[in-house]
Amino acid sequence: MRNYEVVFVIKPDLEAEATAAVVEKFTRLVAEQGGQVTEVDQWGKKRMAYEVRKYREGYYVLMKFKGTPAVAQELERVLKITDEVIRYLITRLEEEAS
Repeated sequence: MRNYEVVFVIKPDLEAEATAAVVEKFTRLVAEQGGQVTEVDQWGKKRMAYEVRKYREGYYVLMKFKGTPAVAQELERVLKITDEVIRYLITRLEEEAS
């Protein structure tokens, strides 16, 4: 399994429960696809460098997980079609040398 990192930005005007539900949705998706979430770091509401979909700020979340490329592809597909997510980036982390 490979190590991945995803940062996604959620709309800032959502309630706290709705934001938590979005984060839970993605952690559950990774687990259902056979991956393993190793870390979830919620950075909170931050101002963006430029306007994205008419938003000047967003709720940032960093999630690290282990999985196959299929897990990352499915996560990207769901991130793309989720209305609450205004921006995301999935990167594959390099393996640490022993």
